Amino acid sequence: MSRDELEQKEFYGLGIAPTLLERIEDLGFKHPTPIQFKAIPIACSGEDVVGIAQTGTGKTLAFSIPMLQQMSARGKKGLILLPTRELAIQVEQTLVKLAGPLGLRTALLIGGTNPNPQKRKLREKPHVIIATPGRLIDMMNQRAANLSEIGVLVLDEADRMLDMGFAPQLKKILASVPKERQTMLFSATMPEQIATIAREFMKSPLRVEVAPAGTTAERVVQEMFIVPKDEKVDLLKKLLTEYKGTVLVFCRTKHGASKLARSIRGMGHSSAEIHSNRSQNQRQEALRGFTNGKYRVMVATDIAARGIDVKNIELVVNFDLPDQLEDYVHRIGRTGRAGTAGKAISFAAPEQKGDIIQIERLINTTLPVMTASGDLIELKDRRGSARAPRSRSGGGGGRRYGGSGSSRPGRSRSRGPAKKRY
Repeated sequence: MSRDELEQKEFYGLGIAPTLLERIEDLGFKHPTPIQFKAIPIACSGEDVVGIAQTGTGKTLAFSIPMLQQMSARGKKGLILLPTRELAIQVEQTLVKLAGPLGLRTALLIGGTNPNPQKRKLREKPHVIIATPGRLIDMMNQRAANLSEIGVLVLDEADRMLDMGFAPQLKKILASVPKERQTMLFSATMPEQIATIAREFMKSPLRVEVAPAGTTAERVVQEMFIVPKDEKVDLLKKLLTEYKGTVLVFCRTKHGASKLARSIRGMGHSSAEIHSNRSQNQRQEALRGFTNGKYRVMVATDIAARGIDVKNIELVVNFDLPDQLEDYVHRIGRTGRAGTAGKAISFAAPEQKGDIIQIERLINTTLPVMTASGDLIELKDRRGSARAPRSRSGGGGGRRYGGSGSSRPGRSRSRGPAKKRY
């Protein structure tokens, strides 16, 4: 679906209840994003959904709207699992904006904070629990969290949770919630572990996909500089002078992030940092300051690569390439969100030319590679690094997990091709 076609669509007609439609309109949401347009009708009908979409595509509303509607209709409660504290906080804020005036009670369960206020929230019998897996397991072990009334379960950024080692916790939680429930799983990629979870713990979910794995944001301009390690700071200084807006800089290690944030402040730019050595309060203060303009530059490790919804970031800089090259897509997805334009510039050491070629293969694009002075470099052995471009509009179809693997006969939907089951 093209952008022009999508901009003619509205939330009306997606099966959303009138009360929620009014609230969506009050919040200023005019047109659904592709993942919202495809996932909401299915999820509002009560079916299980596997949604494949990159960051910055509107997944939070894609599961929040159906969850609230199903909870209201069925009298059940909701559970949303997320990989990081920051993403959990962001999702709770969206839920409160969407349904807080309707009396929605939430409990936010995240690590790095005092658990006692969270236990008090659980005793108030919240309608929705928003949690990271580790803290939820802690609350379950202390018998503070009761999942027996969960009727709608959401696994957001599921691939990231598996990357972070949460597979044992996820399986324990999935075994603890009622079998009779609706489950929505959203992920940027579709590794076999995700497919296994879908087959084992979901009821013939429909798969909807709006961008193939490795697809970068459509309007993000990407550049790559080959620069020796001891020249990176000087190049960053030049970029911070050239670009005047907000800048998000990614480092490989927490110690490197702290050191670089100090260097940036020494250049005369306001800078904050976010990584695992920072307390939860420090991380939240940094995000608030970056959002409201107190800090122009945020230096982060991959803890911020997904789920941080800060609008209008002008430039993302990969000061270090990520350890997991797949995270390149998630990092640069912090700019160019929801169809806006953005810029992403990456630094690679001379010995990392092979990593550049792997990134090009991942994103199906040949990147402009330059020296620090701006001279273009032609990399060797690039054959096959840029395959034929894939459609960025996303497929309207989907597949079911489980069963025979074929589509259900005679089953069609008015909003696009028939969906298939795994």
